[in-house]
Amino acid sequence: MATSSGDGPSTSRAFSRRISRAPTMMDPTPDDPADSELVPSSLAPIVPILRVANELQEKNPRVAYLCRFHAFEKAHKMDPTSKGRGVRQFKTYLLHRLEREEEETQRLVERTDSREIQKFYHQFYENNIKQGQHTKKPAEMAKNYQIATVLYAVLKTVVPPQKVEAVIEEYAKEVEKKRKQFEHYNILPFHTLGIKSPIMELPEIKAAIQALRRVENLPMPRNHLTPSAPDDNSIMLEDRDKPVTDILDWLSSIFGFQKGNVANQREHLVMLLANLDVRDKNLDEYAETLQLSDHTVTDLKNKIFENYLSWCDYLHCKHNLKIPQGADKQQLELLYISLYLLIWGEASNVRFMPECLCYIFHNMAHELHGILYSNVHPVSGGPYQIAPRDEESFLKDVITPIYNVMRKEARRNKRGKASHSKWRNYDDLNEYFWSERCFRLGWPMELKADFFVHTNTIPVTSGSNEGPNPVIPGKRKPKTNFVEVRTFWHIFRSFDRMWIFFIMAFQAMVILAWSPSGSLDALFDEDVFRRVLTIFITNAVLNLLQATLDMILSWYAWKSLKFTQIIRYILKFAVAAAWAVVLPIGYSSSVQNPTGLVKFFSNWIGDWRTQSFYNYCVVIYLIPNLLAALMFLLPPLRRTMERSNWSIVTLLMWWAQPKLYVGRGMHEDIFSLLKYTLFWITLLISKLAFSYYIEILPLVEPTKAIMAVPVGRYKWHEFFPNVKHNYGVVIAIWAPIVLVYFMDTQIWYAIFSTIFGGIHGAFSHLGEIRTLGMLRARFESVPSAFSTRLVPGSKEKSKRKHSDENTERKNIAKFSQLWNEFIHSMRAEDLISNWERDLLLVPNSSSEISVVQWPPFLLASKIPIALDMAKDFKGNEDAELFKKIKNDDYMLSAVIECYESLRDILYGLLEDENDKMIITRICHLVDISIQESRFLSEFRMSELPLLSFQLEKFQKLLQLSDDEGEDSSIIKALQDIMEIILRDIMYNGIEILETTHLHPLRNQNDDREQRFEKIHFHLTQKKAWREKVIRLHLLLTVKESAINVPTNLEARRRITFFTNSLFMIMPPAPKYVLTPYYKEDVLYSDEELKKENEDGISILFYLKKIFPDEWTNFEQRVNDPQLGCAGKDNTDLIRQWVSCRGQTLTRTVRGMMYYRQALEILGFLESARDTAIFDGYRTIDMNDPEHKAMLDYSRARADLKFTYVVSCQVYGAQKVSNDPRDRSCYTNILNLMLLNPSLRVAYIDEREDTVDGKAERAYYSVLVKGGDKLDEEVYRIKLPGPPTEIGEGKPENQNHAIIFTRGEAVQTIDMNQDNYLEEAFKMRNVLEEFQKRHHGQRLPTILGLREHIFTGSVSSLAWFMSNQETSFVTIGQRILANPLRVRFHYGHPDIFDRLFHITRGGLSKASKIINLSEDIFSGFNSTLRGGYITHHEYIQVGKGRDVGMNQISLFEAKVANGNGEQTLSRDVYRLGRRVTVLTVYVFLYGRLYMVMSGLERSILEDPSIHQSKALEEALAAPAVFQLGLLLVLPMVMEIGLERGFRTALADFVIMQLQLASVFFTFQLGTKAHYFGRTILHGGSKYRATGRGFVVFHAKFGDNYRLYSRSHFVKGLELLMLLLVYEIYGESYRSSRLYLFITFSMWFLVASWLFAPFIFNPSGFEWQKTVDDWTDWKRWMGNRGGIGIAQEKSWESWWDGEQEHLKSTNIRGRVLEIILAFRFFIYQYGIVYQLGIAHRSKSLLVYGLSWIVMATALLVLKMVSMGRRRFGTDFQLMFRILKGLLFLGFISVMTVLFVVCGLTVSDVFAAVLAFLPTGWALLLIAQACKPMFKGLGFWESIKELGRAYEYIMGLIIFLPVVILSWFPFVSEFQTRLLFNQAFSRGLQISMILAGRKDRDSTN
Repeated sequence: MATSSGDGPSTSRAFSRRISRAPTMMDPTPDDPADSELVPSSLAPIVPILRVANELQEKNPRVAYLCRFHAFEKAHKMDPTSKGRGVRQFKTYLLHRLEREEEETQRLVERTDSREIQKFYHQFYENNIKQGQHTKKPAEMAKNYQIATVLYAVLKTVVPPQKVEAVIEEYAKEVEKKRKQFEHYNILPFHTLGIKSPIMELPEIKAAIQALRRVENLPMPRNHLTPSAPDDNSIMLEDRDKPVTDILDWLSSIFGFQKGNVANQREHLVMLLANLDVRDKNLDEYAETLQLSDHTVTDLKNKIFENYLSWCDYLHCKHNLKIPQGADKQQLELLYISLYLLIWGEASNVRFMPECLCYIFHNMAHELHGILYSNVHPVSGGPYQIAPRDEESFLKDVITPIYNVMRKEARRNKRGKASHSKWRNYDDLNEYFWSERCFRLGWPMELKADFFVHTNTIPVTSGSNEGPNPVIPGKRKPKTNFVEVRTFWHIFRSFDRMWIFFIMAFQAMVILAWSPSGSLDALFDEDVFRRVLTIFITNAVLNLLQATLDMILSWYAWKSLKFTQIIRYILKFAVAAAWAVVLPIGYSSSVQNPTGLVKFFSNWIGDWRTQSFYNYCVVIYLIPNLLAALMFLLPPLRRTMERSNWSIVTLLMWWAQPKLYVGRGMHEDIFSLLKYTLFWITLLISKLAFSYYIEILPLVEPTKAIMAVPVGRYKWHEFFPNVKHNYGVVIAIWAPIVLVYFMDTQIWYAIFSTIFGGIHGAFSHLGEIRTLGMLRARFESVPSAFSTRLVPGSKEKSKRKHSDENTERKNIAKFSQLWNEFIHSMRAEDLISNWERDLLLVPNSSSEISVVQWPPFLLASKIPIALDMAKDFKGNEDAELFKKIKNDDYMLSAVIECYESLRDILYGLLEDENDKMIITRICHLVDISIQESRFLSEFRMSELPLLSFQLEKFQKLLQLSDDEGEDSSIIKALQDIMEIILRDIMYNGIEILETTHLHPLRNQNDDREQRFEKIHFHLTQKKAWREKVIRLHLLLTVKESAINVPTNLEARRRITFFTNSLFMIMPPAPKYVLTPYYKEDVLYSDEELKKENEDGISILFYLKKIFPDEWTNFEQRVNDPQLGCAGKDNTDLIRQWVSCRGQTLTRTVRGMMYYRQALEILGFLESARDTAIFDGYRTIDMNDPEHKAMLDYSRARADLKFTYVVSCQVYGAQKVSNDPRDRSCYTNILNLMLLNPSLRVAYIDEREDTVDGKAERAYYSVLVKGGDKLDEEVYRIKLPGPPTEIGEGKPENQNHAIIFTRGEAVQTIDMNQDNYLEEAFKMRNVLEEFQKRHHGQRLPTILGLREHIFTGSVSSLAWFMSNQETSFVTIGQRILANPLRVRFHYGHPDIFDRLFHITRGGLSKASKIINLSEDIFSGFNSTLRGGYITHHEYIQVGKGRDVGMNQISLFEAKVANGNGEQTLSRDVYRLGRRVTVLTVYVFLYGRLYMVMSGLERSILEDPSIHQSKALEEALAAPAVFQLGLLLVLPMVMEIGLERGFRTALADFVIMQLQLASVFFTFQLGTKAHYFGRTILHGGSKYRATGRGFVVFHAKFGDNYRLYSRSHFVKGLELLMLLLVYEIYGESYRSSRLYLFITFSMWFLVASWLFAPFIFNPSGFEWQKTVDDWTDWKRWMGNRGGIGIAQEKSWESWWDGEQEHLKSTNIRGRVLEIILAFRFFIYQYGIVYQLGIAHRSKSLLVYGLSWIVMATALLVLKMVSMGRRRFGTDFQLMFRILKGLLFLGFISVMTVLFVVCGLTVSDVFAAVLAFLPTGWALLLIAQACKPMFKGLGFWESIKELGRAYEYIMGLIIFLPVVILSWFPFVSEFQTRLLFNQAFSRGLQISMILAGRKDRDSTN
């Protein structure tokens, strides 16, 4: 083993003893390239050494061995005791590899290691550095310099210093001198020498760099460095005397920014400046002067500092963007911009606090100005000293203290269990900087200020499981401005105006309906009008409620509020209270003959009665509202006043709304206001009219009748027997109607959004091309539409009346390039076959053809039809035949092209001039005869089919002309063709031969061989010529079958949408994409493809059956040598094919990379000359210097505009993980980077650094790109701590990576998305929307894009979800954007104005739990801060959705949780979910009260109203529930718009037949359950839904665990209500009425109980049902405990289901108990109905029932105790106990039957009575768990819960078992689930049964 040149003994001896290896490290294998990627984080500096060793392994194994040995020595010095995580295992692994290589490696050129490495270093420098400086690319040189640096470091450890050759020392100095010029770069290689990168030659880049490098006039910092010994073993020597090359370097030396941050922001700023500058400049202007325009820098400054200037204005402080007179304005502006970007780039989590960044910049800008222009220090009074700061000083001194505050507050959250009011989130901390208090922090910030000293932290004992570094909250700082309190009152508080309007309207309508006439004319009656005016009393009371809620719910923020805000709250309450008293008093004074409460007020105010007093009060009360209405109608005035910071205006607005930094001046322009108002007025008029005439008015007469009927005979003990009127009945009837009244607005919204959205979509030209027939009809105009929409500058040309022919041809040529690339992309995706590709391609426009060459699929069968027409034509006039042909433009084009192509092919093939002359003469004769109208007299039409047949044969031979043996056949075929033309078709063909002085063919057969035999056979090898032959062959041979090309439905959809979008309204043409990634699949492994599920189905087999045509196309592509796939390893190709049909990162990356491809093609079309455009993009010759320069320019432009970042926070952990799946993900992501040069991966790297002898974890944001074989680190920026501990994972993942994005726009793309090349061509048009001013001065800040749901399953569920999602992302968002102006950000793929958002908090919000749905909050934030969000439908992006029943439910639960949190948030917005389930509950419990009390019977049997149909109408009122079906109208409208209304109607009917209503009803329960639970108790969390292929059977246990509480419990409760209502009301009620009333309820119950089994594949297969029962029974019986998963034990699951109660507050527990009381009504009502009660109404009956209940519970407790105490050791005693209990039960029942008159029906009734009571007790016990645990009853409660779960499971499972007995049910279910698949000819039954095709091979 090699020896070290250092001091001490040989390292080889010290570590040669055997060390036991830990199993966590893989065994070393020969030439293992992965060891450099397995290095523990604490040994990160040795990674470059090991990478160099791997690189040199093949060139010189001995030198590679020396490098590894050096790495081992360095690792041992860094961690001698191997304390670091994974260090011991890695050192052991490396040691064993060194031991093996010591014996295996040999020196290649020298005898000793010292000479060997010196020789190798010398050769490497000469060959790779010296010679490569002017020949190699910057990336290659960067790697070579890295290798040379490492080699020299290794050389110094092997070779004694005195023996190092002088030339080696000289080379090493040269390497060290130039090394920085060849460092790894991201996009712009700033310091590289040698070959210039094309992007660095762009003039705008040069101008930007030149502007930043003007630093000569800046005061340079004075360096005071103490000398220190150099680190001999360091690889990259730190540059201690930093050179200042540009403005960012200067700022870094002044303020102490990190090197990685400076490099990152340098590139960021250069690209921003370049993109802005080139937009308004002609490239020729750079030739005159290579510098930035002044307005470029000013515009960028205005964009970046818009929020900062607004903040300064808001706080009444002077901004620090000071530019003294006479100063270099551009340089100063660049300094300020650079300073802000450097602050932002290093701010980490503080980026979520934009006003905090404003505060930091405000002070640092002041400091910067002092350095530049102050001669005297403000404190010391001496000269201003500019001393350089440490590289991490800004991070340590500024960011870390703020981060620590956030981290401490985040720990108070207790992982989401703590109430929002108990900790401060990002918004609270940021809003601290909305007040002047923030300036108390000082600068440098005083760490003793109240912002930092805020928490009394008490360390938690080691036994706690609260996670790392937990804290127990002590005294906490108050919330800021707003408190998120868990209460349903937030729904009223946030939407108080809506609720107040609806309540007042309801009151007014009831008063009108109650009037004698019951018509609207009654409003003009004086008494009725006076009663209607009482709505203002209601308004006053509701305003008082709102003021009270404002005070109570914001209590925890009062300490942080300004005094003026507190006064405002108090005064608002006082004024509201005063009006709530004055208005009732005033009304009572105006009432004649008052009674009741009105009489009380009248007596109170005495004799002072003025008829008009109440009217005066109302007028005064309305004055503020009238002023508000006036301001509403004048939005510019309101907007100006709200944004004003003048004191007088602030005082005026103080009462109207609290003064906050955001949410000011959000009002739209007048035109938008009118559209918005018209929409809502029309909707509300319709809704109120419906409510009045259908819901309210029909109930009035029955209500009056019921009130007039005397109170009936009660069947139970009535606590209020002296009530005179049937108030309970009235409430029971009206309550559900009132709820329907409040909730049916959603139905009317669906109706009106359908109408308005449909009209808007039609005017947007949606669906004008939706079929292949429509495409063929309009394809002729597609090139001109393309030219107008996608070609810059062509719009003006298109306006000219007479555009020249060359311009038109050029436009068609450009269109053909894009169209053909689109078609080729679909071929690469296997959506079309080779044959379909050839039919769809548009040939490059040729000047030799006089007509436009359309794609062959348009010309299908045109030539055969034309031939038949000519053959069968009986007339003699040319005009008639030509008229028939000219009637079809495509036929005319095909005929002319066919003729001219054949002429060119024959003329090009022939060598002999005489042969060519014959062709020329024939063509001349054709042309002349056509001109002179004697074509039919010169040529025989009947022989044309023979010629066509011979031409087909000839072309086939030409396409097979690779074999030399085919030459003679080609000559013979050509001669046959000429003979047919000259002898059979032409009347005078022989004359042509004679006039060309040739012997006639018929005279000498010998001479025949000499004619038409000289052929240019080499011509057949040219690609362009062969394409011409293939096209001619297609024109001649393609028949009607091409009309259906393409056959693939997805290919059809994409073609029709793309062509249709070219006719839609879009603007006439930079880009950056960001994708968050966690641990999802990247690329399916071979094992995953072949792994079979329980049904014997593999993913590969499944997809081959689902996509049979695409699999056939794939096999064709793989075997096609022309496509370059033949001979490759099919395994990798298959993996890619499968992965691109799933929801994987591979698919997403492929789609996003189409942006770059599109930019390159568009760049080529703009920069290429006409000849290159006509030749085609795919014919570029890289050996041609002009072509190469053109392509380099296009690629440089693409680099400037586009890069793709995947934010993979765990990439670093996956790299060193031992988990095979993690390693696979790392390898696949690495391969994606190597394959896609524009792809970057940003990840969070965790390292262990040794500080003062202690290991400390350090965190970094790292950006890497693909290198030669491994990734290359580009930037590394240290973070103040773990970023993902503060907020939600996904937004934090985005936030850490956003600093690596570039440009002015950023598109956020999820992991389950896709993109298409044809859509990427339109991205420039979309980005142009950012420059369009909408409605005044507002520019868009978010561009919303439509999505296509590509979900790759053929189940009915997938279809339902696809239609639902498509409806939401199209017509739903269309109407939200216009006219409602309330579209927000509902997820990706929206495009953000990047500069707007990075200065206002980022692309999303990240506070724990409250920002669970992080996407929508970015829309809230953008709107509140003055942004504007649009929606565009001429471009689309693909998106996947979960398609299994359970996955969909998890997704809906996640959305409902997020909506619940939004309702509590300060950015509140409600998505309008349908929660009418509450109405069903209120209706049924009202009916339960009426039935059990006997009131319903007594009223129905009353003679006065027995025959009244009005009561039936009253009882049937819930029928309006069924109007919910109208909610699918938007879906039908959108399908109708885009695919035709006949298709929409058919789809709707099929969906209903496939039980879509059952599915949507079931999902309604999911939303209602999780929304309610979130608001009551919290517990929201991100739910991973999985994105795999779902055609597997879910076990009964899985379904039970998932849906038990959300659906099954509620479904069984409704079932019991319906049964009780039916059983006890049957005797006096008609069954028709009952069914009519309860139909929708029964449907709801059936959906909730059985939908999971209906939509579960193989849900009714007998064997699976048996297996499910066994599994569920085992799960129910298993005991729980610590570490037992919920899917393993019922006890663990039961505890987990109560998790939300552990973190809820006392209010939540009390509400749970109150809600549980509803179950006691069953027992109270039913016990009085029992025969054993003998119609007694005594309260004693109810008391005795509780004795029975207590006895039953006592018996259960005895059995539970007996099993626990005697079940194991005293079996006999336990059996005796059970026997005694059984005998006692039999005795008691016998006595009851014989003595007391108990009947069998009473027993069943008792079950109905006591089961709900037991469940209520169980719920109450769960809410009071600590108390019951203390009493020792918890185990009994648990056993009671287990018993109920058994009962529920049996009730639900029994119907499944019965249906499973019948085989046809399973077959019917399969047909129901997979009907779409059957309609496309698939065999799902084979998939489900697992009967594989035995003939298929891998």
